[in-house]
Amino acid sequence: MPVIPDCPTLFRDRADLRQFLLACKQTPSTQTEPQIASISLDIPPVDPLVVLEAMAPTDRHRFYLERRCEGQAIAAFQPVLQLRVDGADRFARIQAFIDRSLKRAIAVGAEDAAWSGPRFFCSFTFFDRPTNSEAAFPAATVFLPRWQVIRDRDRCLAVATVVLDGRESLDLTCQTLWHELQTLRSLRDRRLPRIAEETAATPQWQVSDAEPFKAAVAEALGLIEQSQLSKIVLAHTIEATASQPFRTIASLANLRRIHNDCYTFLVSNGGGQTFMGASPERLIGIRDRELLTDALAGSAPRGATPLTDRQLTRKLFNSTKERHEHQVVIDFITQHLARLDLTPRFSNQPSIRQLSNIQHLWTPIRANLPAGTQPLDVLAALHPTPAVAGVPRDRACEHIRRWEPFERSLYAAPLGWIDARGNSEFIVGIRSALIEGTRACLYAGAGIVAGSNPDRELAEIQLKLQALLSALV
Repeated sequence: MPVIPDCPTLFRDRADLRQFLLACKQTPSTQTEPQIASISLDIPPVDPLVVLEAMAPTDRHRFYLERRCEGQAIAAFQPVLQLRVDGADRFARIQAFIDRSLKRAIAVGAEDAAWSGPRFFCSFTFFDRPTNSEAAFPAATVFLPRWQVIRDRDRCLAVATVVLDGRESLDLTCQTLWHELQTLRSLRDRRLPRIAEETAATPQWQVSDAEPFKAAVAEALGLIEQSQLSKIVLAHTIEATASQPFRTIASLANLRRIHNDCYTFLVSNGGGQTFMGASPERLIGIRDRELLTDALAGSAPRGATPLTDRQLTRKLFNSTKERHEHQVVIDFITQHLARLDLTPRFSNQPSIRQLSNIQHLWTPIRANLPAGTQPLDVLAALHPTPAVAGVPRDRACEHIRRWEPFERSLYAAPLGWIDARGNSEFIVGIRSALIEGTRACLYAGAGIVAGSNPDRELAEIQLKLQALLSALV
């Protein structure tokens, strides 16, 4: 992908912007598809979530990902290219689409910024084919947005992308981009209302019948005792309804305040359905060909006092059952990375990842990514990990489909982005909800291993769900 040095006048003069787009359109190319022009520029400080609320059409795909404790957030909206696929080869087909698109892209501006250039936003469902023809999301979706707005601590960047297919009017394109940029700049320092100012009625909610879940846990324990399974992750749901449509942006603002040490995320399908949540789990992060993934399994609640909190932490760290569950995930990840000719690096002892209402055993795993290995190659190898599926993986997934009475959709599946440099960030969509109008379905799961107890596993799930429910408005 050609990269042109910073051209500061592009968004200060519409004539120069038009001339640049015209030059891109006329650039000789061996591609039969139209050129893609991507323009990156520094902008005054804005909150990407405010931008999403103010500028992203609700009837189009939208994407948001933030980790507030690291000062990073990204909003993406108005697709100019998109692809939806299903099937076992979905990761390879999405990667091929991204690679083909980048071959016809020209990038300009802010070349010193790590976040500059075109970026593709992806969502995958847990299974490679939906079981329901009316499923909210296809098995795999990727889109290239007209706008992405990034905040990286004190720096803000906007990336505008245009597909020059010959049908557009360059004058109209320039006028639209110019107007949208002025709207974007006008959002400087605007803030979303604080939680105390929210006036929506508290949602009414009900837990799905718990007996099928506990029966599934008991049946799973029987298979574990017979050595047919080592572990399986079973999910449970809460159905919530409100007197008015849920406000997804306000709810996400609540989540990022409450869970600033998690990834808060939002993906909408353009058809009125939004998947959102606060996940503690990164599946892969790639920076300059270095891979980082998390083994996150084994859980305990937080204590009401510092003393009880420390006691619960020690109990978690010393629990044979929780340590075994954690080791299963480490073994799976390292074995699958080795099959890709990667050499994993990690500590022999797990750390404790403490969140607002729960704590987990946590082992970061790193590896250098060899040339030719693409982000979605790694994603295809790792999804789903035992942290959200089980061991053996295929057998666990068969039982999940048989025992869970709902469509997992994007729950416990990869959501994230890939840029033109091969950098990427994908999280696991857990502690999440599917929202449509006045209805919300909240998902959470628990890992079942030898020694699990149905009542305790249900209590763990309800703890995870309650934290999410409290943020919805």
